Amino acid sequence: METRELTVVAGSFVGFQFLFSVASPHFSWIITPGYGRVPLNKRTEWNSRLVSTVHALIVGLFCLYILWFDHVVNADPVWGDPSLVKLNVAITCGYLLYDLVLLATNWSTMGDGFFVCHHLAALYAYGYVLTRGVLPYFANFRLISELSTPFVNQRWFFEALKYPRSHRLVVINGVAMAVVFFLVRCAVMPSYWSSVFATFGTEAFTRLGLAAQVAWISSCIALDILNVIWMYKIARGCYKVIKGRWGARKGKEEVSEKEVTEKEVEKKDGKHVNNHMD
Repeated sequence: METRELTVVAGSFVGFQFLFSVASPHFSWIITPGYGRVPLNKRTEWNSRLVSTVHALIVGLFCLYILWFDHVVNADPVWGDPSLVKLNVAITCGYLLYDLVLLATNWSTMGDGFFVCHHLAALYAYGYVLTRGVLPYFANFRLISELSTPFVNQRWFFEALKYPRSHRLVVINGVAMAVVFFLVRCAVMPSYWSSVFATFGTEAFTRLGLAAQVAWISSCIALDILNVIWMYKIARGCYKVIKGRWGARKGKEEVSEKEVTEKEVEKKDGKHVNNHMD
């Protein structure tokens, strides 16, 4: 690994730690008064998720830029010039290391085995990108998945602020989260794996060596299994939210119709009494 990548990894680790410890608490007090009502044991996760959103936006947008404009990497997905990709991957590795330390030190409240598996699988694969400069296109392509993270975090923020699940903003974010998560993590699987299979048997693939091949394929399989599991959970949650909001709306409409009917009956009864009295 070159000095530039090591510096970026270290800088990323320190920068995200600063965002978590200093910037996020101050910024959260400014953007929402509700932060003060969040229990102290949840503020750690709040700050963690705000940092996660910042990382996702930086890396996700950088990823799209590389996919659209780095023609060298797109032309040679296995051995193309990895300079920009290594920079993006180094930022992510610094973040993953910071997040693993955070999970370890707050395991009782934030511990999640799925996240640990995800982070370790990603670090295992990205290590080959940073040390050998291989598979730049595929490494960058995997980072598209980060674009779903802000929506996932926003759902948690709404829950922490005790927004009802039937609230319009919660429903809109839930639907957007499910759609974006599916698009950037599941819908891209056929395209990604077709590109992977296209390299099999080529000279570029053979030059990787068995260790890099195993690291690449096994980590991708592990990450995609996790993505499918998370997609299933998100889809179920989204269905429940939409169903709950639809049920609440339907209940209000029924109550409203009942009130209108009762008023009409009262009017008719009133007219009948008046006619009798005349």
